[in-house]
Amino acid sequence: MPTLELKDLYDRFRDPATIKALAKVVAKEAERLKEPLNIMEVCGGHTHTIMKYGLKQLLPDTIDFVHGPGCPVCIMPKERIDHAIELANVEGAILCTLGDMIRVPGSRSSLAAERAKGRDIRSLYSPMDLLAIAKENPDKKIIYFAIGFETTTPMTAAVIERAQKEGLRNLYFHINHVLVPPPMHALMEDGEAKIGAFIGPSHVSVITGSKIYEPFPRLYGTPVVVSGFEPVDVMHGIAMIVKQKVEGRAEVEVEYRRSVTREGNVAAQRMVEKTMEVRDTFRWRGIGDIPQSALKLRDAYAHIDAEKVFAEHLSDTPIDDHKLCICGTILKGLAKPYDCKVFGKACTPNTPLGSCMVSSEGACNAYYRFGGIE
Repeated sequence: MPTLELKDLYDRFRDPATIKALAKVVAKEAERLKEPLNIMEVCGGHTHTIMKYGLKQLLPDTIDFVHGPGCPVCIMPKERIDHAIELANVEGAILCTLGDMIRVPGSRSSLAAERAKGRDIRSLYSPMDLLAIAKENPDKKIIYFAIGFETTTPMTAAVIERAQKEGLRNLYFHINHVLVPPPMHALMEDGEAKIGAFIGPSHVSVITGSKIYEPFPRLYGTPVVVSGFEPVDVMHGIAMIVKQKVEGRAEVEVEYRRSVTREGNVAAQRMVEKTMEVRDTFRWRGIGDIPQSALKLRDAYAHIDAEKVFAEHLSDTPIDDHKLCICGTILKGLAKPYDCKVFGKACTPNTPLGSCMVSSEGACNAYYRFGGIE
């Protein structure tokens, strides 16, 4: 039966004996490391795997993990969250977005709080649901607050194309899609975070291909291994990184070869390129303005661009995080959640002060769920 086959597949990539065997390989190789190795897992999905399966505890002290800015909810600055809140308050609007964005605090409120006040704010299972919502509410302004890295961007592009073909005139898009390589470059060029290698995100790489990481070994001498999210994948990826460091190599390698190629999904890339283009700059929480690190709609789609259509309601004035929240420092790889004074106390998933605790991909959320706090 298909369900049994799927379970067998999961068991294969979560097998404790395989994980421990790989950990022994890593420990043996790590004896030859010339200095301690900090590995940044760019994606929050990897952070959760590392914490949930206790992978750090299986590794020698010379190997540590540095948590990166790969959670699309976590990196969203407060002024963009305020955009969503203001759009939800536009007369006749239905504001739609994905999952965790509902609970992230802005400067004065959150989408969850606005919904409690009676605003029509909906969490989508799939962006394709927007088409049905627009058809069912022809007199309403359906505004999609689109978030995500290269993984989710093609779906937004597909909805835009479909809406245009079907002549839907009440569906608008506020684009907050961001790109993985620019913040990686920003962190390396800043140099404050000591990053010896990267675990590249797998789902992003399915779309983009592994080619997007090729500048990193060349410019910084930093290995990048694209790894799947299962614990066997992650431990295998770590083994590949350590082997590169011991051998004095810096290359892009793909552990997740069952899904990732060098070129990626070319059809999806073309779909995105047709509807969107790179912004001049975008502000990342904790990191600041990063040039060419996000996307926006092309001018041909200005009539459905919520940033232009509803510009009078929106402000781009930068807004600082809560004074007690160190989410920005964590996203830069300079601190861990345990370093925060309010972690697990004033700041919990039910009472979050920052986005890293809200998001299911956030480092604080992972540490809270799997670090012995609950």
